[in-house]
Amino acid sequence: MESCEFLSRFWEGKMSCWLSKETLVLAEDYLEFCVGVQRTPPGPASEAMRCLAKEIEKQNLSKFHSLVQTFLDSCGPDRSSSLRKVMAEMVGDGKLNWGRVVSLFAFTGVLVGELHSRGEGKDCCRRLAETIADYLGVEKQDWLLQNEGWDGFCKFFHSSRGQNHESAMKTALFAAAGIDRMKTRLCVW
Repeated sequence: MESCEFLSRFWEGKMSCWLSKETLVLAEDYLEFCVGVQRTPPGPASEAMRCLAKEIEKQNLSKFHSLVQTFLDSCGPDRSSSLRKVMAEMVGDGKLNWGRVVSLFAFTGVLVGELHSRGEGKDCCRRLAETIADYLGVEKQDWLLQNEGWDGFCKFFHSSRGQNHESAMKTALFAAAGIDRMKTRLCVW
């Protein structure tokens, strides 16, 4: 029985590491894409995230810019900790879904774009990508695994095209609107 427990913990650790690394690649690709780095997406999930998150951003640009300004005015120098609080707030009701994940990427993409325009280098992309990877790939690992990881995200993306696209976008827009609740909390932080 002990060897089974050891193997189970071993595979859980491997899975967590793999999922975290895959999430980091995805997050870093998207954030660098948001600051103008031109390269081929490293995989289908990155391509899907670029498409969906940018669509959400375009549809809610003024709201995202307002939220980013509030975030920057109140977060202080430790943006990663503040972003972690935003992520926790987005799923505070326990209902993580792909729409909320896309909204998180869209928000962070607008944030990185603003930081880049203020002269902050690529380091901010890496730090915030690591924060996303740690949160989604480690803390929300169980949810990601239950939803087939980033392959599941690709299925969501493809199923949301055409007939179901509007419904999937409404889910993501609803989650994006949930960031608005952050204004109150951001002022307190």
